[in-house]
Formats: sequence, C-alpha cells, structure tokens
Amino acid sequence: MTTEPLLKTEGLCKRFRHHRGVVNVLQDVELTVTAGEIVAIIGRSGAGKSTLLHVLGGLDAPSAGRVLLQGRDLYHMSDRARSRQRARTLGFVFQAYYLLPEFTALENVIMAGLIAGMSEHEATARASELLRSIGLGSRLDHRPAELSGGESQRVGIARALVNRPAIVFADEPTGNLDRQGAEGVLEEMSRIVRQDGGSLVLVTHDLQVSAVADRVLTMDDGRISG
Repeated sequence: MTTEPLLKTEGLCKRFRHHRGVVNVLQDVELTVTAGEIVAIIGRSGAGKSTLLHVLGGLDAPSAGRVLLQGRDLYHMSDRARSRQRARTLGFVFQAYYLLPEFTALENVIMAGLIAGMSEHEATARASELLRSIGLGSRLDHRPAELSGGESQRVGIARALVNRPAIVFADEPTGNLDRQGAEGVLEEMSRIVRQDGGSLVLVTHDLQVSAVADRVLTMDDGRISG
C-alpha cells in the first residue's frame, strides 16, 4: 500500500520578467517530502532556495507546475483557503524574522497560535514552553528592538512551531547564530518537529546545518539534484 506524500511538486517553474528579459529562478523542480522527514536543500546564494520555499509554502504562485500539500493543489485553492491552510498546517522561519515590533517575544509567538485557531490559554502555554526550550526564558517580555539578531531568530523559530505544523519551511534558520548556538537550536527545532510528528524543509548554504537532515539535496541555477 502506498502512502500519499505530505508534499509533492510536479514540474515546478518560477520565472521573473525584467527589462533584460526573463530569468528562470526555478526550473522543473521535482520534490517529494514524506511525513516526519527532515530535508535539507544546500545551495549558494542566488540559487533559488528562498524562492522555492515561498512557492512551496503558498506565498508566491509558480509560473508553471503544481504544489501538492496533503494531496491538494495549493494554487487551485482560493486565496482565503490557502491562507487558512498556511496558518493551520505550515510554519515558516524567515531570514528577516518579520517580528511585530510592538509585541514582546512571547506575544509574537502567541499571535501566530491565535491566528492558527488555538485558544488564548493554549497559545500562551505553548509559546512560553517553546521560547524556554530554545533558551529565551528570560526574554519573554522583551520586544524585538531589545533582542539581538540571534534572539530574534529564535523567536521566529518558536513562532513557526507554535501551531504544531505538518511541515516547517526554514530559510537559513541559524544564519544569525554562532556555531555553538546554531547547533543547539537546530537540534532542538528538529526534536520538536519530530516530537509533533511534523516534517522540516530547510534551505541553507551551510553544509554543517545539513547534519540533522534525513536527506540532503543540492540546488543550483533553479534545479534540484541529489
């Protein structure tokens, strides 16, 4: 008996037009992720990794091809249905954090839980637990301007995990952490994802980060191999 992949792409392409012509950022990407799997995609800057994550996560429509999440085509959904799917099923760790500046670290994570449909009590308990587990127990009431880059990244990781997503997309998740801190946070993030029965797709140029992965793929000029 075959099991439906959690995530699958078919002939995925993404093109951008500018005054000099067309740039093919993603070219015929074929990717399958199974439930509980951690996949690392390695590639140099400009290889198309961030664009791929945005397309996989329903943030940016492909120029051609399909993204199937739990058997459903993300881009055949209405905008409202796709937004609901993102909030309840997916988690994102962005390079730029995108934390709400007027909220504390704890409130930033709670907000993601509330958007996903969690009760205030559940979201608060989960957010506090996550932030403490990744070393921010003493920074719960600090706003983003009072946090270092590495601390802000940790808040972003907790926010991505708060709704116990089926799949987490992480864009250079340890890029603002020192080596020791990166290893600890990555191991903890991987542990939490597995504990919750989820999958993790991370993109990075750091070969050492891929050590936690079940499978390592290479991306070059918009194509995936490995």
